[in-house]
Amino acid sequence: MSSSPLFGIVPAGQPLITDPSSTPSPASLLYTLPTAKPFSHIVVFMLPGVALPPGTAAAIYLATAADPANFKFLGAIGPGKESAMFKVSGGDSGAGGLMIGISVEAEDAVALQLQQLAASKQTNTAVAAGSSASQPSTVVLAERIIRNAFNFLSSFSGTAGPGGVEVVPLKAFEDWWRKFESRVRSDPSFLERQQSD
Repeated sequence: MSSSPLFGIVPAGQPLITDPSSTPSPASLLYTLPTAKPFSHIVVFMLPGVALPPGTAAAIYLATAADPANFKFLGAIGPGKESAMFKVSGGDSGAGGLMIGISVEAEDAVALQLQQLAASKQTNTAVAAGSSASQPSTVVLAERIIRNAFNFLSSFSGTAGPGGVEVVPLKAFEDWWRKFESRVRSDPSFLERQQSD
């Protein structure tokens, strides 16, 4: 591998980093990211004129300064995909800083890691969708609020006027609202639980 810079890293809102902090092996580079300003995304790219050896790709890894031996695979760049943006957590001084590892590896090995990462994301998305599917929709919550108000206010209804129009005193609505707000404060999820019709 060349001794001139190969990759550029830009933490959001920070200057470009091209020089690695260390080079554990000719095919592995470590970059310590600055912690002066917080950031949540980084861009990693191959510098102009850089070509990786045939049949290889650059695997991108992330570790925290607190646990530098535990690198997590983020993704990869290489021929045909010379740059990538990654969402990261810990991009502030409170987390102790982040380290990016870039390792030039066999294309097949990197492709396998990308497949595993995609499968992991699909599993996480399915789990998240399953947990949100158990929460009622906005329409269902609105119906439950209206039903709660109707049930409370119907006991206060009376007739008024020559046509016998059914009315509810405004004070009854104010009482319902006060009780409803109190219940939401004491048990915010009471409307999310299935109520019998």
